[in-house]
Amino acid sequence: MGSDPGQEPSECSDAGSAIAEFALIASLLALVLAGALQIGLVIHVRNTVIDSAIAGARQASLADQSTVDGKRLASELITVSVGERYAQSITVTTSHRAGVEVVEVRVRTPVPVIGLWGPAEVWDLSGHSIVEDVERD
Repeated sequence: MGSDPGQEPSECSDAGSAIAEFALIASLLALVLAGALQIGLVIHVRNTVIDSAIAGARQASLADQSTVDGKRLASELITVSVGERYAQSITVTTSHRAGVEVVEVRVRTPVPVIGLWGPAEVWDLSGHSIVEDVERD
């Protein structure tokens, strides 16, 4: 076990490299995990806003309710689920399509880019419902 100048060290050249490799791989895996979580959050926010718009349209389409009731319900559902920032721009309109009256609740909302923060009013999501006609039923 002498130190021969012509002999190459067999184990000394790799000493400590496992820690450096782990640090690089762990940081890369953390970024991938953070990206996957952010994609899940984006899909959750989108589905929640669409579902709230649909619920608001159903509420507004009932015979004893108005468009104000549908807007209020959509706003409350969005605020409780993902935050007030996502319920800032809600419009409720009625139109005639194929001979029936349809209520549309449209929500312009931000896309959550980093956590729940992102540019304002980027998504334009909506829900529709046929207006209840008690005279026809």
